Amino acid sequence: MPNPSYDACLVEAELRARAAYAQLHRHFHDQRHIDECLADLDGVRDLDERSRRVLRWAILWHDAAYEPGHRDNEERSARLASTELSRCGVDKADVAEVARLIRLTEKHNPEDGDRLGAVMVSIDLAILGSEPERYSRYVADVRLEYAHVPEELWKIGRALVLERMMAKGTLFPDEGFRERLEEQARRNMEDEISSLREG
Repeated sequence: MPNPSYDACLVEAELRARAAYAQLHRHFHDQRHIDECLADLDGVRDLDERSRRVLRWAILWHDAAYEPGHRDNEERSARLASTELSRCGVDKADVAEVARLIRLTEKHNPEDGDRLGAVMVSIDLAILGSEPERYSRYVADVRLEYAHVPEELWKIGRALVLERMMAKGTLFPDEGFRERLEEQARRNMEDEISSLREG
């Protein structure tokens, strides 16, 4: 059962989550990213109340723990969300689902038929299908987060990551996001790869 101050506890927990996105080493994985993801969630119309709630929590915490290059960011974020939500008395099944959705953002590969997973992954990757000006800002911000990586190594590694993503059948597992963003995303990524290879 939720504790008597359930709503107040969740507000405080969400404020703590948001505070993490103000860390100085963040340039893309910041509050703007979270706000854009939440706006994308608002655009998904056919979700029941519970699904929308757990997706919102998963978005809010999915990059709460973030250190560039670390392989356990998603796991640490999932654990942080679980701790905060459990402390507020959120239903155990909802807490587990939030953690599962956050962990999916590591490899962006939900199972077939996993609608919430498909929506979560598609929202996290939606920046790829943004307009060219926004995409360029995203690329510059990610580069700032990896400023410690030498330029030549960055170009090689970034191009390989993009090429690996583009080799998938689709970037966006959710059909609505795929129809809206896939074509633009592939154009953006192809242009970036060309720039990396030529530069």
